[in-house]
Amino acid sequence: MHVESARSSLNGATAGLSVRLLGPLTIIRDGATVQLPASRKVRALFAYLALAPHAVGRSRLCELLWDVPNDPRSELRWCLSKLRGILDEPDRHRIETSGDTIALDLEGVCVDAVDIASATAKGIETLDLQRLQALSGMFVGDFLDGLEIDRSPHFNSWLIAQRRRFSAWHAAILEHLVSKLPADADEMSAHLEKWVELAPFDERAHLALLTRLAQRGQIAACEEHLASAAQLFASEDLDFEPVREAWRTIRSERPAATLWARPALLPVVPQAEIVLPDSGVAASCKTSLAIMPFVEEAAVDPRGGLSRGGPSRGGLADGLTHDIITRLAKLRDFFVIARGSVFALSEKNIAPEDAGRRLNVDYVATGTVRSQAGRVVVSVELVEVRTARIVWAETFERKPDDIFAVLDDIGNSIVSSISAEIEMVERNRAMLKAPNSLNAWEAYHRGLWHMYRFTRTENEQARHFFDMALKLDPTFARAYAGLSFTHWQNAFQRWGDRDQESALAFEAAGQSLLVDDHNPAAHWAMGRALWLRGEQDGSLIELERAVDLSPNFALGHYALSFVHSQSGDPNAAIGSSDHSRHLSPFDPLLFGMLGARAMAHVRLGQFNEAAEWALKAAARPNAHAIILAIAAHCLALAGRLDEARTFAAAIRKTLPNYCADDFIGTFRFEPDATALFRQGAKRIGLG
Repeated sequence: MHVESARSSLNGATAGLSVRLLGPLTIIRDGATVQLPASRKVRALFAYLALAPHAVGRSRLCELLWDVPNDPRSELRWCLSKLRGILDEPDRHRIETSGDTIALDLEGVCVDAVDIASATAKGIETLDLQRLQALSGMFVGDFLDGLEIDRSPHFNSWLIAQRRRFSAWHAAILEHLVSKLPADADEMSAHLEKWVELAPFDERAHLALLTRLAQRGQIAACEEHLASAAQLFASEDLDFEPVREAWRTIRSERPAATLWARPALLPVVPQAEIVLPDSGVAASCKTSLAIMPFVEEAAVDPRGGLSRGGPSRGGLADGLTHDIITRLAKLRDFFVIARGSVFALSEKNIAPEDAGRRLNVDYVATGTVRSQAGRVVVSVELVEVRTARIVWAETFERKPDDIFAVLDDIGNSIVSSISAEIEMVERNRAMLKAPNSLNAWEAYHRGLWHMYRFTRTENEQARHFFDMALKLDPTFARAYAGLSFTHWQNAFQRWGDRDQESALAFEAAGQSLLVDDHNPAAHWAMGRALWLRGEQDGSLIELERAVDLSPNFALGHYALSFVHSQSGDPNAAIGSSDHSRHLSPFDPLLFGMLGARAMAHVRLGQFNEAAEWALKAAARPNAHAIILAIAAHCLALAGRLDEARTFAAAIRKTLPNYCADDFIGTFRFEPDATALFRQGAKRIGLG
């Protein structure tokens, strides 16, 4: 019923235009199928523009569809004229041209692929049963079935990638549909079989199908499926034992009489909903990630055409992949699949999403490297495997003055971005779960969410969840570091007894180091705790160790800036602040990175620069009272007294007796810096 309703909407049962890209390309106007031109390139051009998120340059379209040395703009114009004849209406032109770019206006047009992509971008897990059924019904064939084009390698590469992506989305939709359907639903078996077909190496799909068959008493069918699936896994050198073990559990939980009775004699009774096995049974359930080998794309010929040969492996691309894997592993934030495994799967031409399922990871990153017109262009995508949702995508362009320095810089950006994006997704997911259902990994990320609110109440909530994580997994080094951070905040913000909270911050940091001395977060926590105790030299040693262990650890560079900004090297503070922001430009602690730079400028006598950076810090949405105080003092020293008094008044709304002694007592300034800040405070009545 839901499949038919989905199809009818795309068949244009009502007035208007609808498009089907899943299956052979079909355009329907007012219920009638439109006769399309025989030209494959006209159809390909339409499909590419229909899915493009923004206007596309003519040169890109020529590169995509015509593998010839010249820019075949006349052929492109001919194709566009054919599309206008199909799409344009008397009062509406659906092909938009602006400068050298082209876009399709598909407002009010039902496009199956666009509808699916939009739904998955919002999160498949948020969709209700009816919506999942409607989306599932749209998959009536492969994406642009039969539309390969000879001598158009770039289009065919794009086509293969889209087919892979929609197949992964289809599998993810079926997985969530199966989990929501009643176990006795008529369509359940068909959905399970299709899911296994689309994701033949997904253990969850096989176990869901085995559960369904067992519920219906079809034990012989279970054994047959188990044998064929085992052969399939063995052919790819994959471990099938977890599936066998899960099947033994399924069998042991069913009464023997039910298991061995003849299926024909068994009444089919409504069963409980199929509950998919939880992929994370360990206490901490650390997130896992695979970086698939980046691909080196064909370069652009200097005469304007494309060089022959499609995407390749090796060289710069392999080197960049290896570097990213190594750097991510050093962060110790999550499990990173070793280089050998991902390269072995890539050699077999396994699609990234399929590789992710075979490796049983949560996220897969893919990328391309291209050199053209005096630039190095690296494009990266991070995909959540179970939902096939693109979590993050970015393109980095650099001039290759020093190709190794360029790739090092791009690698830094990729590593820090992947880490930050995964952490954000995990924090948000943990917030949606009931507190009593959290595992250690989720409790830790729930703690991070509260920690980054920077209020006394939220800090206490963060401490509670870090404690919960450590009860579930006493070997969780990052949770100890988070716990240390909450005590550090209590001391720094004067939310508790400073000496007592400093001691607790030091103790938690020490536990983190005992658990994992190679974790940069453990040394970061210890460096901050030592700063609280007035041990600057020891603090800097620990923080340097943190960034030595992981040069991409943004918080380590920020903490170095923080310490140097008060009584160390102010120029080093500025450099570390800039580097931390380069690594993590949207960090929750960005206000601190900016504030540390402002204080360093004060010590250099650069008051105008200090005021500008302090204003940027105070403008951050989670900036707390101490950051506002930095802004007030820096603006006062720069002679911007009205602005400075505005910040002083804002501080005293919540802290009525706030004065220079409170500000000076918060930090560990050297005497010259203390004198400067007291001078600023007197100018605005905080002295």
